[in-house]
Amino acid sequence: MSEFQTENAKDKKYCMQMVKEDGKNLDLVSEEFKDDKEIVIQAIKQNPIALEFASSRLKNDKEVVLESVSKVGWTACYASEKLRADKGLFLAGVKIDGQILYYASKELRDDEEVVLEAVKNKGLILKYASKRLRANKEIVLAAIKQDKRAKEYIDGEELKQDSDIQAILNPPEQS
Repeated sequence: MSEFQTENAKDKKYCMQMVKEDGKNLDLVSEEFKDDKEIVIQAIKQNPIALEFASSRLKNDKEVVLESVSKVGWTACYASEKLRADKGLFLAGVKIDGQILYYASKELRDDEEVVLEAVKNKGLILKYASKRLRANKEIVLAAIKQDKRAKEYIDGEELKQDSDIQAILNPPEQS
């Protein structure tokens, strides 16, 4: 890999080549190119974590953020507040990294489809679901099937004692 030459940080062709080699080089380009969608997308394609160095405007661009989040879910932490409420974006992300529910808006933490996909991927993320969904049997079952420790976040004693839930938590011994 070639070394980034800061005196060339304002040359678009040079910067494009550098982010193709290592997406994190986006951190070294001029502010103008951190706001250049073509360069930022190229950087993210090479390394999805490069979203961190994109301009605020591009962190609010669904296409740009989706390019990153659909490959490395936790990069949703760099998304704008507006995009943290985007169901399509989060559905793409939670399928590969349920942990990103942590970064979702309050509304998405109360969306059955988003939360179900998140807990299927990472059961313990049930902790960040809305109170209503922590009392939803289908979601709780998916969460404890993925990780029995999610039982700590079930809302409601009655649901904790449900026979289907107990069968997963305390399976009958095989003889």
